Amino acid sequence: MKGSSSLSGFYKKSVDERIETLREVAGLEEEDIQRLKEGLPVELANIMVENVVGTFQLPLGIATNFRVNGRDYLVPMATEEASVIAAASHAAKLALPEGFKAASTRPVVRGQVQIIGLGDLATPAQRILEAKCGLMEEANRFAGSLPKMGGGVVDLKVKAFEEPRRMLVAEFYVDCRDAMGANVVNTILEGIAPRLEELTGGRSLLRILSNLTTERMSRSSVVFRRGALGDEIIEGIIAAYDFACADPYRAATHNKGIMNGITAVTIATGNDSRAVEAGAHAYAAISGKYLPLSKWWKDKEGNLVGELELPLALGIVGGATKVHPVAQTVLKIIGAKSANELAEVVCAVGLAQNFAALRALVSEGIQKGHMRLHSRNVAIMAGATGQEVEKVASAMVAEGNIRVSRAKEILEALRGKSSDQ
Repeated sequence: MKGSSSLSGFYKKSVDERIETLREVAGLEEEDIQRLKEGLPVELANIMVENVVGTFQLPLGIATNFRVNGRDYLVPMATEEASVIAAASHAAKLALPEGFKAASTRPVVRGQVQIIGLGDLATPAQRILEAKCGLMEEANRFAGSLPKMGGGVVDLKVKAFEEPRRMLVAEFYVDCRDAMGANVVNTILEGIAPRLEELTGGRSLLRILSNLTTERMSRSSVVFRRGALGDEIIEGIIAAYDFACADPYRAATHNKGIMNGITAVTIATGNDSRAVEAGAHAYAAISGKYLPLSKWWKDKEGNLVGELELPLALGIVGGATKVHPVAQTVLKIIGAKSANELAEVVCAVGLAQNFAALRALVSEGIQKGHMRLHSRNVAIMAGATGQEVEKVASAMVAEGNIRVSRAKEILEALRGKSSDQ
């Protein structure tokens, strides 16, 4: 992108003005603009999935102020929830000028072949391990162009289970490069399964990747200065984090706040949000207790330090990322040159979202800011249209009474006043 991610007054602009700003800052072309305005054509949707009767769209907004590893990003987010984008943008602004640091591991995904119908497990397991090099080489024949790009099968391991059923699981570890990896990993597993049956004398049943991608991790960290937050807020956020560590019921909502940001960018980029959600929550419980994905503490200067680590299997090639027209433009706006870079940005968004939610909870409460931004939706539910929406919403915010029943009363009075004039 050209220039800073801090777009002053961006939220005050009209939709068309925001798009024009994006045209300049992100280098969008006319085709990109049309994609943003038109969304997903029904004809294309009919090719993507079955039994299509239409499309279902989510609002697509831009989170501003993000600086990750010294580079500025504008981050598109697809979400129906009011306050998510504003909260992420504000949190990112408070993190400036340093912004977020992020890193990611090699984009390796684990694929599993379940082998059943075995008596002794030790002998067939040994056969697989003895044939490891040959099996990996053969498996890579089903990996398409991945090996030429430095990816493909990089390791093979075997797990044995006696309960609840006797079985072996051959695990192939695949470097998926810039793809999310589901299709290529599953293709490899189905291709190599007959060879595993020959070696073991068993029957291959499930041949599927795991969405708990603990070999494909992303981490982000941030420091919020003591002077910008104050000691009371910092102590409150750490106490809230301690609550999440102690109680899985709180941890689930703590992690939902993180995923508010991560899922919104995952959807916007055409990636598999269900896979990302499954991996994140499984990782939160990998110790045997469901825990918060993020950590918060104070450094020796009293600043608030946050860190987030989770599995993130994202791609910038393949699947809907290259089929969905809006996803193509979203990826252009972010400008990530690799799947790892995209994952690092997304991880930073998750940490920013977590901070914003915790800060609201320990200060004014989550509802005040959320309902203020939700007031327009309430006005629409009451029947307001056009310019009425903003007038009804503003009146409710001023009163601090954001309810559909009150919106209807304000709307009725507004229309009555208009008819009298």
